[in-house]
Amino acid sequence: MMGGNMNKMMKQVQKMQQDMMKLQEELKSRTVESTAGGGMVKVIASGNNEIVSIEINPQVVDPEDVEMLQDLVLAAVNEALKKAQEMVSQEMSKLTGGLNIPGMF
Repeated sequence: MMGGNMNKMMKQVQKMQQDMMKLQEELKSRTVESTAGGGMVKVIASGNNEIVSIEINPQVVDPEDVEMLQDLVLAAVNEALKKAQEMVSQEMSKLTGGLNIPGMF
């Protein structure tokens, strides 16, 4: 009797692993956007935590205040990566039914 339940559980785990691999591939093409400085700096990140693009409005480029531009870029990048991680977590929790399995993603 235990063997049948174990086989069924193993098949469910294998299906979940396949679904997760498919989702991870899908998330690579999904993106999130973040801005800083009222939209003066825009960063787009992918679902695999890579920065896809950074746009800087020329009006924010001030040679006398490079630190401000650096801070805006840093803030936008960090927020974009945070949003990407949240997107991945939400999609994975849909797949796993809310199971929190350490090291899974």
